[in-house]
This record gives sequence, structure tokens and C-alpha cells, in this order.
Amino acid sequence: MQEIRTFHPRRGRMTPAHFDALNRLLPQWQIPAGTLDVLSLTSGATNAVVVEIGFGVGDATIEMAQRDPQTLIIAIDVHTPGVAQLLLAIERLGLTNIRLVHDDAVVFLRQQVPEAALAEIRVFFPDPWPKARHHKRRLIRPELVTLMAQRLAPDGILHCATDWAPYAEVMLEVLAAEPLLTRATPDMGERRNRPMTKFERTGIHQGREVSDLVFRRLV
Repeated sequence: MQEIRTFHPRRGRMTPAHFDALNRLLPQWQIPAGTLDVLSLTSGATNAVVVEIGFGVGDATIEMAQRDPQTLIIAIDVHTPGVAQLLLAIERLGLTNIRLVHDDAVVFLRQQVPEAALAEIRVFFPDPWPKARHHKRRLIRPELVTLMAQRLAPDGILHCATDWAPYAEVMLEVLAAEPLLTRATPDMGERRNRPMTKFERTGIHQGREVSDLVFRRLV
């Protein structure tokens, strides 16, 4: 059966600098095909491996990587100009704790990440697919939440955020129904270490309420 895409592929405007970044930097920083070997990625010096699904232009990714240099962030997106922009920022800032996947996050998690390998999965502002006929494409749906939960180590975190209120309600229902997860304690903080992005500021300015949902993998 054909995989239902959780994203709408967009090429976007590519500049010569973008093409240069993809050709020159992507081979250096992308995750190679095959099963993810967490130990080889961490080189013994990293505390944790985190997956961020849908990083946009990478501004939040960069800020989180700078805040926590001992955590390796695997940033996943299909939007080519955003991938190029993140690569350029990695080079400009000299960061070494980000790896990229320019592909479908669901396929990557299913085919390349072993169970119980990740300290955290971050899903910030995924496409809400607001039309009812497109709800089957949402990233936060039961079978995909189970997949994410299985890839988390015990006590690992699944942190979701959205500024689409109806989707927030569905997210909470789906996450709460997953037997491998439990809602994080209040003292952990719903927002945790998530930086505010330009996209989020625009949404707040337009009157949209942001919801953060943080769940923990049971042992």
C-alpha cells in the first residue's frame, strides 16, 4: 500500500547560494542511508540524540543547537530551500551537533532508526491539514504516534506544538491514547526549551493561540 504523505512537497525559490550549499555541504552533514548508528553519530561525546521533524528555515534548530552543544539534533525537512538555509547557518556558525535528513520523516523513523534510540522527538508546528478529507495526512495520528513512541528511549520526550486550535485538541486526544506515553509532569514545563520562531510570532500577532504538548515514554 502506498504511504500517505504527511507533507506537501514544495520546491520554493532557490538561489545560487542554496544550490552551492546543497552540493557542497549536504553530503557532509546529512544522515547516510541505512540504520541509524547512534553511537557512531555521538562519537562518545554527546549526551543525547534528538529528532526534529519539520524545521522550516532552521532558526529554532540553530538556537537549540547553540543552547545545548552536547545534544545531537537530527533535523528533518523536505523543503529544499530551508535545508540549504540551515546548511549555510551551520557553516557560518561552525556548529557540529546538527545532522540533516532531506526526506520523509516517517520513512526515516521507520527504516533507519532502531527502537528506543532517541532522547526526544520534536514536532513543532506540523501542517494541520485543516480540511477533513486531508486529516489522514496529519503527522500526529495514532499509527505514527506509536511509531514515534517506539523510537524513544524510556523516559524519552515527544514534544509537539501547534497554533491550530482544532489540531491541538486532536493531538492531545491521540497522544493521551498512546499506551507507551504519559503526559509530562507540570514542573517539566509545557514549552520546555523550545525557542519562539518568526512563524510563531506571526501566528500570535494574528491571534492564534499556541499549544505545547509534552509526553514522556514509559519505561
